[in-house]
Amino acid sequence: MKKINLACIIDDDPIFVFGIRRIMEMANFCNGILIYNNGKEALDALTAIIKSETSLPELILLDINMPIMDGWGFLDRIMAIEIPKPVTIYIVSSSIDPTDFNKAEEYSSVSNFIVKPVTVEKLKHILKEFTP
Repeated sequence: MKKINLACIIDDDPIFVFGIRRIMEMANFCNGILIYNNGKEALDALTAIIKSETSLPELILLDINMPIMDGWGFLDRIMAIEIPKPVTIYIVSSSIDPTDFNKAEEYSSVSNFIVKPVTVEKLKHILKEFTP
């Protein structure tokens, strides 16, 4: 089965981050993980990675409800940057609000919307869909 080289988690909930890392390990999902606690922290770090031409994540799992900069703000800002290779973005949220689902569809860079909790099965489904 294929495997993601570098994944990125952008989420402010330390319990979710701990759990998703464990589930990623159990699913043999990726070789490496970058973790950021909010959209601004992720945007600053990923912008620096793009400028330095080092390894970008192939996949971003993005929460939408975070302090400082939420997922929507992150998407608006990251889409304005020229990224040298495709990055697949999944919204991962506890929100079941249809407004959030509809808003996610407005972003061409968002591949799908996953409702928490994330399971091994959901990660395996991402791997099946994933095309670098």
